[in-house]
Amino acid sequence: MNEFIYQGTPTRVIFGAGKLASLSDEIQRLGARRALILTTPEQQELGEQVARLLGDRSAGVYPYAVMHVPLETAQAAREEAVRREADCCVAVGGGSTIGLGKAIAMGSGLPILAVPSTYAGSEMTPIYGLTENRLKKTGRDPRVLPKTVIYDPELTLTLPVSMSACSGMNAMAHAIEALYAEDANPVISLMAEESIRALAQALPKIVDDPQNVEARGQALQGAWLAGICLGSVGMAIHHKLCHTLGGTFNLPHAQAHAIVLPHAAHYNRKAAAEPLRRAARALGGEYSDEVGPLLYALNRRLGNPLALSEIGFPEHGPAEAAGIACASPYYNPRPFEQDAIEALLTRALKGQAPA
Repeated sequence: MNEFIYQGTPTRVIFGAGKLASLSDEIQRLGARRALILTTPEQQELGEQVARLLGDRSAGVYPYAVMHVPLETAQAAREEAVRREADCCVAVGGGSTIGLGKAIAMGSGLPILAVPSTYAGSEMTPIYGLTENRLKKTGRDPRVLPKTVIYDPELTLTLPVSMSACSGMNAMAHAIEALYAEDANPVISLMAEESIRALAQALPKIVDDPQNVEARGQALQGAWLAGICLGSVGMAIHHKLCHTLGGTFNLPHAQAHAIVLPHAAHYNRKAAAEPLRRAARALGGEYSDEVGPLLYALNRRLGNPLALSEIGFPEHGPAEAAGIACASPYYNPRPFEQDAIEALLTRALKGQAPA
């Protein structure tokens, strides 16, 4: 008998084209009056659009979210929320913006509403990350879980194809690792397999036709399921490596996830053979040792970068990153082996297929 514990997340989810229009009602439903709108500098205009939609309920736009949530950025944002007398925050964007919202919530207790415009999936999790002195630390805290998430596929229509593809693979990584998590359970495994299938089907359609609303919706639903997976069970080697690449080497988050995922899955192909067969099925294969190559081929089909060297990972990086990862490993079905992980990262550095 397979023993397990399952606990669902309490987040309210609003899903559908045009549902951004319900944001003001959702803020009122929380009993809040003034929302500080968080974005990255690149998405400030989207934030201004949301501010106009909210009218008097807007406390203005704070467009300073950046990757990996540096500690000083989080502190400055908390101070700004106090200065503007905000009693909630609306995080509009991807993982960087939602991560900043979580940092504010953890330090202030302000409720967060998330409006994702990418496929990151972090909006459905109580997981936070903060970077200090080149080290990214992650943890879980129920205070950071957004109270409401609004998924509006129309907001993803302007997401560039390259970012759509990498962001989708980032979400898929959450689902794949959920299959062999230490605390995996049947409910999450069902969600994970469907998430992988939805993303694998939708992302090529988006690359071929970025304005395909149906495909955008399918990808967003896959990302939602992946986020539930990430928020419900633990992480493993893939996430440890990507947190190291981001925190220590400041590599772009979604691209790093996309490149590393085939190699991390292949690393676990024997130790997690049965769980990875579910991933293989969702990707159109049958056996666990097909997952890494199928993911690598999907990256190639989507036009994603294949080599960590393309996104700034240095030649000496594999040895340093392997050492950092092995010094404080996450659970993984196959033990962290420094030489094998260094070899894995070297192949990823060069853009070689998993082996």
